[in-house]
Amino acid sequence: MLKMECNGFSRCQKQWLNPLHSNIILTTTFCMKTLANGESITMSLAINFDDVIQAAETITGIVNRTPILTSRTINHLTGYEVYFKCENFQRVGAFKFRGAYNALSRLSEAEKAGGVITHSSGNHAQGIALSAKLLGISATIVMPTDAPQSKMNATRDYGAEIVLYDRQVKVREEVSAQVGAERGLTLIHPYDHPHIMAGQGTVALELLADVPDLDILVGPVGGGGLLSGCSTAAKTIKPNIEIFGVETETSNDWWLSFQQNERVHIPPPDTIADGIRTQQPGELTYPVIRELVSEILLVSDKEVISAMRLLLTRLKILAEPTGAVALAAVLNRLKVTPGSKVGVIISGGNVDEELLANLLQST
Repeated sequence: MLKMECNGFSRCQKQWLNPLHSNIILTTTFCMKTLANGESITMSLAINFDDVIQAAETITGIVNRTPILTSRTINHLTGYEVYFKCENFQRVGAFKFRGAYNALSRLSEAEKAGGVITHSSGNHAQGIALSAKLLGISATIVMPTDAPQSKMNATRDYGAEIVLYDRQVKVREEVSAQVGAERGLTLIHPYDHPHIMAGQGTVALELLADVPDLDILVGPVGGGGLLSGCSTAAKTIKPNIEIFGVETETSNDWWLSFQQNERVHIPPPDTIADGIRTQQPGELTYPVIRELVSEILLVSDKEVISAMRLLLTRLKILAEPTGAVALAAVLNRLKVTPGSKVGVIISGGNVDEELLANLLQST
């Protein structure tokens, strides 16, 4: 058992050979503190690599294995070898379908029959709606009134019922809990859920299978489901890989939480990146990311828009604002060894039509 110090706890890792992949050592990470009286407190992380492998087995044949693209222009601009994992080509247009299908597949028959509820600004909503449709489950989605109209329309088209709320006045978790209790629905949290986290981790599983010698992994962080799952997979497969999370300057709950070494709550953030308008890191995702991620980088909305434009003009792909934050960080904030191989997660491509029109018209 390996031990390292972390926040007053000893970070412990148990390792064993993965029976599904004999060349990979699985690692379960947990934190343990010994008290003065000799008793020990153990804090286990919510998921391990085996959970990601099981998720991959569950969703294989259902999700798209998304492509990896490169650009000599972007390599020249950054000084790195950049590999884009394009989850904008995933079903529902975002990585969220992975975790959603994994989570709903693991419900009991009684839970499936009773229906599910979740809260989301759009991509998780669509992921749950489509997964529920495929599995024959009724779905109710709590969405903010200012969610992109395109995401609302797609969620309805998949057959889900939408319950709207004003995010400046109400707390979405409270709305979901109230509606779920009244209707007897099972809550599928958008990120603080082990099966969601494990499902999102299959993004890194695929990326490292295709580009095994990556040095750096960069991805957006909102609630933390994607980054916690991906860091769990990546750090097991390649322990020396460095991982960076990215959020916008006005949606900086993770950056503040890293600075203060605790989960920090912020007011409803005003940012173009609607997928990361969270107010506090997840209870389950925070310990994973705090242990495995090197740093949280901040970018401006203006830098995000520039990254969206660059992806559109050079790679000919459409990324939503949240999907472009990782590239914005690589272009403007990331400081690692020149020539490093950098994996960048484009988390989604669901752009509101009005935003796209403004992007194309701007100079």
